[in-house]
Amino acid sequence: MKVLVEGHKYKLESFEGGEPQILQFIHKEPDEKNPGRFRTVSDGTTNEEVLRVLIDRMKRLQEKCACRENAIVITKLEESLMWLEKRTANRVARNVEGTPAK
Repeated sequence: MKVLVEGHKYKLESFEGGEPQILQFIHKEPDEKNPGRFRTVSDGTTNEEVLRVLIDRMKRLQEKCACRENAIVITKLEESLMWLEKRTANRVARNVEGTPAK
């Protein structure tokens, strides 16, 4: 893995030496025209979406070759997704989603 833009864009090596893949997360910065809000610098995916991909992949691998470790990984990935979704729901309920408020 190579960091192209810290926290936002990564070059992922292919397992068997093929072309590298780019993983681009949404990139937001404080909006100078709208204080207290963010503006999108570049579009991309979210942590939640990447976790959903990993959960799906691990479930497919578990179907092919089940093991305790895969089951634990699936559980931990699902737990991680739950906490991120809980954080977002909390921010929406407090009307601070999309702002730097804590």
